[in-house]
Amino acid sequence: MAERAQTNVTFIRPARGWIAINLRDLWLYRELVYFLTWRDIKVRYKQALLGIGWAIFQPLLSMVIFTVIFNRFLGVKPDAGIPNEFYPIFGFAALLPWQFFQGALQRASVSLVTNANLLTKVYFPRLIIPLSAVAAGLVDFVFSFLVLAAMMIYFGVPFTVRLLWLPLFLLLALLAALAVGLWLSALNVQYRDVQHMVPFLLTAWMYASPVVYSAEVITVSPFWQAVYALNPMVGVIQGFRWALFGTNPPGLSMLVSAGVVLVLFVSGLFYFRRMERIFADMI
Repeated sequence: MAERAQTNVTFIRPARGWIAINLRDLWLYRELVYFLTWRDIKVRYKQALLGIGWAIFQPLLSMVIFTVIFNRFLGVKPDAGIPNEFYPIFGFAALLPWQFFQGALQRASVSLVTNANLLTKVYFPRLIIPLSAVAAGLVDFVFSFLVLAAMMIYFGVPFTVRLLWLPLFLLLALLAALAVGLWLSALNVQYRDVQHMVPFLLTAWMYASPVVYSAEVITVSPFWQAVYALNPMVGVIQGFRWALFGTNPPGLSMLVSAGVVLVLFVSGLFYFRRMERIFADMI
């Protein structure tokens, strides 16, 4: 009598309660992170008239508008010690990390909904989707940074060793976008009007950040400077300007901003993992 073959069957069931964060899966699926990131880049510029040129044109146009309206008409000045004629590169130094953060957050907040077909068909760590959406913005940043380097040469801003700090400030901006993106992407699965709230949120966030003006206007007291630095992009933008112009180093603001990002990131990871089990059902 032939023996009956035994078949091992694996059942995948959603976990209950607060789920532990397993970052090891991200390493196991690292090729999928690369694939989804590259796919997002190609889709964004497919059949685009200017292609990757949008990564250069958008911050340049914003810089011109800010220079004409805020600097020429409204008299907004750069940091103390920076000549007024340097305002274009002063503004561009803030637009560079801001537009990276803005684009990354916009893509991450809707990433789960736009990838609904993947969520309902195959298993993989869902954290990969917002992560790849944020990482795709690094390509735009690289091309925009080349423009910044050309502007530094044109305005005579020296290349110093402080520029080596820029990757750290960029990493903080990336983590800030991913941290907020984890919250918004998970909420957007349940409440689709979240995606309509994001543009308004980013507009208000930009004017609450020292993009068009100097952070030195917040000089009431160290307490209010610390409160202002609860906005993570304050530390990032001040860090970029310090690396370029040697202004006051972002000591307290950087510590506060980094602390806020850490709290948002860790809590966002736990909330995202908790909501992960219902994504396929509600998407």
